[in-house]
Amino acid sequence: MNRSVSLSQQIYETLTSDEYSRVVWFLLAFAAILIFLGIGLRSPWPADEPRFAEVAREMVDSGQWLIPMRGGEPYPDKPPVFMWSIAFFYWLTGSLKAGFLLPNAICGLVTAFLVFDLGARLWSVRVGRNAMLLLLLAPQFVVQAKSAQIDMMVACWITIGCYGLLRHFMVRSSWGWYFTAWAFMGLGIITKGVGFLPALMMIPVLYLAWRRPDALVTKPTWTCLLGPVVMLLVAAAWLVPMVLYVNASGSEMFMQYRDNILFKQTAERYAHSWGHIQPWYYFIANVIPSLWFPLPLMLLAGLGRLRDAWKNEPGVFLMLGWIVLVLFFFSMSPGKRGVYILPALPMFALSLAAMYTGYPLARWFRPLMGGIQAVLGAVLITVGVLAWFNLPKLVEKASDYTKDLSLLHEAGSLLIVAGLIWLLTLLLLRKQHALLRLLAAMSLTWVLLSTWGYSVLEPFRTPRNVLANVEKTVAGNPGAQLGLIKFKEQFILFSKLDVTQFSYFNSLREQERLAWEWMKQRDDRYVLVGDEDKLECFRVKKGQPMGVAHSENWILLSRDAMTPTCPTPDPDKREIFHIPNPGRWLD
Repeated sequence: MNRSVSLSQQIYETLTSDEYSRVVWFLLAFAAILIFLGIGLRSPWPADEPRFAEVAREMVDSGQWLIPMRGGEPYPDKPPVFMWSIAFFYWLTGSLKAGFLLPNAICGLVTAFLVFDLGARLWSVRVGRNAMLLLLLAPQFVVQAKSAQIDMMVACWITIGCYGLLRHFMVRSSWGWYFTAWAFMGLGIITKGVGFLPALMMIPVLYLAWRRPDALVTKPTWTCLLGPVVMLLVAAAWLVPMVLYVNASGSEMFMQYRDNILFKQTAERYAHSWGHIQPWYYFIANVIPSLWFPLPLMLLAGLGRLRDAWKNEPGVFLMLGWIVLVLFFFSMSPGKRGVYILPALPMFALSLAAMYTGYPLARWFRPLMGGIQAVLGAVLITVGVLAWFNLPKLVEKASDYTKDLSLLHEAGSLLIVAGLIWLLTLLLLRKQHALLRLLAAMSLTWVLLSTWGYSVLEPFRTPRNVLANVEKTVAGNPGAQLGLIKFKEQFILFSKLDVTQFSYFNSLREQERLAWEWMKQRDDRYVLVGDEDKLECFRVKKGQPMGVAHSENWILLSRDAMTPTCPTPDPDKREIFHIPNPGRWLD
């Protein structure tokens, strides 16, 4: 007991210390455990992770690093930097399970450190500490740092951009940091087009230079115009070789990729988005209240301080002004996803810490946080118990992924333990600050999910069970090949059989016609389809069920399921793509 009290006292003294190195190393160790725990324990999970992992795997296996390839054909939706990083760690470690999560984990840790360091430089070590802890408290940040979606990396580059500009204009003149900021904006553009967002901070900077010039340590000069040049040069480091390579190749497929990535996925996607259509207030009403919880409530609990800081704290004014501009930028596009505004979260956490460190929040904040924690704990336990008793709605939901009720029961046990964590931390730390109680509950929950949770969720989130059944069914044909109609990247990634796909960009009708011709050529070829697919060239009812994955029942079709005839494919859409043994990384 004495040793435990002593350790708690040491932690408390470290966190309340004004010594930079003492605090930062403790916080980095805490953040690293939170973010890196679980790497290597799970596979890529939909929606986006299998796609990026498969692109990275093909980069390493094929040697084609300049243009991202998915299923043997170009992947035009994103520039290659994020896929390069996964491919690099896959090549370095030899493990795709470890490699696909490492880039974002590193980016998350770097982002958390930059928030701390900037808070310490602009205000104090305590402000930096609080900012980093608030960032780690927000669910969206930790989720993205522990996943393989592209947004955590671009958020890191954007944070470096903001950090460099604030170091130059608010700490002391540093042209090195100023141009570093613009260089990372360029890197952000070839990671995901919105990497230029830190440039929007120049708007409140110019406003301060005009209305409150004494608020800036460094005034904007004509030299600042070289920043965008640096950004464009860094972006050109990939764009120019890619365009030259495409032009020299003469490949229609590569030319379509070039035009798609340069035009369709940038201005056209922003102005006339074709997916994820949401109203203009989506981020304010749906995303920020839940994914940034409890930071928005903290903002409301100190509105008086917010008004004062907006007027009298230039650093807060720059960050909040930039956040408003970023929010406006994304809100004006019809297409919206919650992850789009992740890049604004680090500066939001830092601005809150700067405003509210040492400032009392409204009286309602503490009991409200305690009530929310208690309700969440009770809900988790209730759902876990209902899973154990096979509540029909839960069984129906689980059946989209597995028919094994023991997996549902184990998931129920996981929820019960998580709920107990939330209630016990509330009880044991009842005298502590509401945010400290919440941080303890969240941190322990992340540890639980990153260990036991991964083992529970793995069967639900991958199609490995379906593909194992396929491999078992065709085991008598050593050279068997698997065709995929309307393919999903995870089915390529988890297949130990050679895979053929019939072009992601073809219609379902063209794909099945190509598959029919392909299967007709050999007896040991099979096609995997969902039972809901309405096919004209195959009789799905003659196929063999392979199991459930991703809300669908999957059927294996052999030559017996082919119709006697099938319409001839379009002569311009006859290209098919063969991927040899993509799932060997599983061994």
